[in-house]
Amino acid sequence: MFWYWFFVGPALLLAILSLRGERRRAEYVAARLSADPPASLPPATVIVPVKGEDDGLRGNLAALANLNYPDYELIVVAHSAVDIPPGVLPSGVKVLLAHGDDPHTGEKVQNLRAAVTAARRRTEVFAFADSDGRPGPGWLRALVAPLAEPGVGASTGFRWFVPVPPTFASLLRGVWDAVVAGRLGPGDNPFVWGGAMAIRREVFEQAAVAERWKNTISDDYSLAAAVHAAGLTIAYAPGATVPSEEPIGMRGLLAWTRRQMQITRVYSPRLWWAALAAHIFYCGGMAASIVASVRGSRLAEWALLAQLSPGMLKGLNRATLARAALPQCDAWFRRHQWVHAIWVPPATWLWLVALAASAVSRTVEWRGNRYRV
Repeated sequence: MFWYWFFVGPALLLAILSLRGERRRAEYVAARLSADPPASLPPATVIVPVKGEDDGLRGNLAALANLNYPDYELIVVAHSAVDIPPGVLPSGVKVLLAHGDDPHTGEKVQNLRAAVTAARRRTEVFAFADSDGRPGPGWLRALVAPLAEPGVGASTGFRWFVPVPPTFASLLRGVWDAVVAGRLGPGDNPFVWGGAMAIRREVFEQAAVAERWKNTISDDYSLAAAVHAAGLTIAYAPGATVPSEEPIGMRGLLAWTRRQMQITRVYSPRLWWAALAAHIFYCGGMAASIVASVRGSRLAEWALLAQLSPGMLKGLNRATLARAALPQCDAWFRRHQWVHAIWVPPATWLWLVALAASAVSRTVEWRGNRYRV
């Protein structure tokens, strides 16, 4: 009985505490999405690195070239010409080949450093996108808006997987990844996401982000660290949520989640350790209650229900907020929103597997390159 409550007690407490702030987060998202557009929109440069073919790459780049923003340039940057598939570039885009050769810095980071240097002089805001997402027309406006607020150094959106076709592995990745989106809300946020982040040029230079980007493979964690070191905050911009239709198989899912946690372990170890401890108790409590329930314990059945319900409710709330931010994906949510509630338990076990796998290796593979981190 001691070992049962050793896992189940903390698991129940964590499950209940996980609902703290959900109402405040929902109110924040609603307020951001309904806010009036800023009075002035500074000139911006949008930078998107490309490394080979992505599903829907041509459409993704076309979306970035047709944002509802009065004054911006789009830079597509790659290591070399062979990284840009033929026929994907929209008209009017600036193409930059970085040809970076620093073995201690990730190729993507080298590309971003080169693109920032190549940005036009009148640009006041740098915005960064990924090539595997398709932002809506208001994406850049939503990212830029919080930068006018006092004390804000950077803003971030996040991705939401709306896989087509909706296979088991693709949907499970979406449920797994949505947990990270649930950490973003009002006030200062702990990280930015590299596929939707923006920063004023003067802050970028004052915080020495380009220096932080040396000898790293993580553009987003490094930028967040630089912003926080400068005494500034990171604002969440739900209107900059990016849908991604990218499919994935089970093998790719395991490799992808492991890579995410490897990078987190190196660049945000406190976050990684907190996640590992929480999921040991979550999964341990779940397993203990299942075993006890099979043996006939009615108390364990109620304990299991009490542990799972808050997480499933929170998963549904995450999907509801994402649906509000992505009206163009409403048909997808009508069919598949339910998985973000029902599939939270298996996603919790996937978190534990990914965390455990990330603890035993410091080698990360990304787009054909291998890095020792």
